[in-house]
Amino acid sequence: MNTNRLEAFSDGVLAIIITIMVLEMKVPEGATFSALFSVLPVFLTYIMSFVYVGIYWNNHHHLMHAVTKVNGRVLWSNLNLLFWLSLFPFVTGWMGENHFETNPTVLYGIVLFMAALGFKLLVHNAIKLEGKNSKVGNVYKNDKKLVGSLLLYALGIAFSFIEPVIGIVMYSLVALFWVIPDKRIKKTLKEG
Repeated sequence: MNTNRLEAFSDGVLAIIITIMVLEMKVPEGATFSALFSVLPVFLTYIMSFVYVGIYWNNHHHLMHAVTKVNGRVLWSNLNLLFWLSLFPFVTGWMGENHFETNPTVLYGIVLFMAALGFKLLVHNAIKLEGKNSKVGNVYKNDKKLVGSLLLYALGIAFSFIEPVIGIVMYSLVALFWVIPDKRIKKTLKEG
């Protein structure tokens, strides 16, 4: 089976996730700019989650260009990733509405960690299907960026129990790693 249906389905789910996140933001009461301050934490959390969904969409897109076929394991791995991403609207709203309190910030980090783990599993199963010397195998072999992200998420979760702002900073560092496009994919696809 080729990747077209998987990619189209994933694109649709990610579009719905973004739509739900923006619809969850409540309009502030009052017509003054100072009224906007009451929704600032929700808006900041939305921005961070929007960036994360964009990062996953971008990396998923590139991954699917490096993959030539899918099987049941790849399909289920993709659904696992989409499950964790589908929780973004919930944890985004909870953390923003509660102004970055400990428990919502910890849960936000857990969902980020599990989504990253889900992406790693998707990559692993794609490599297993296509082979270590395939395009996808060459792109993601020894993926220090993904492993480093998981480590930073775990540290961010731990630090969120002490000071949630430190957790937010660590989660944001991971986003900064991934906002910069991954040159390995373009290079590998050009060579292939």
